[in-house]
Amino acid sequence: MDALGLLKIRVRRGINLAVRDAARGSSDPYVIIACGAHKVKTSVVKSNLNPEWNEELTISIKDLNVPITLTVHDKDTFSLDDNLGKAEIDIKPYIECFKTGFRGVSDGITIERIQPGEQNCLSEESCIIWKDEKMTQDMTVKLRKIERGEIELQIEWINLPGCKGLPN
Repeated sequence: MDALGLLKIRVRRGINLAVRDAARGSSDPYVIIACGAHKVKTSVVKSNLNPEWNEELTISIKDLNVPITLTVHDKDTFSLDDNLGKAEIDIKPYIECFKTGFRGVSDGITIERIQPGEQNCLSEESCIIWKDEKMTQDMTVKLRKIERGEIELQIEWINLPGCKGLPN
């Protein structure tokens, strides 16, 4: 397998998404996450600007330099789906922490805090946490190219037998 490993993305919820079904004052949102040619998507939540997905999506990562994009769409029945914004998921700080390895540290410890800035789509501080022998990063990303909206998610790296693994 030519993948470095897998990235598990828990798409938790949307916050204050844009209205695209004007007659109903709502949207029918779903999320697509893509890395290169690999795409995965959540289910559609009907008539909701603050949808709760709580879905786990997994993508294979072949190159750490290929951006991971998150796009939100409004499902339409008789026309093309409307765009509700997009964001990039920056996994580089997480990968640097993961490569360092934190076995033996206290459970529930925050390893690093990433601040929102021009170089990322974070809408608030994001924490990389070691808990239950796993490293995860919780983040809320601000959707771009749209008037409003955020997506709350969590990422976790999965090493698989047969994968190349992360470069040093």
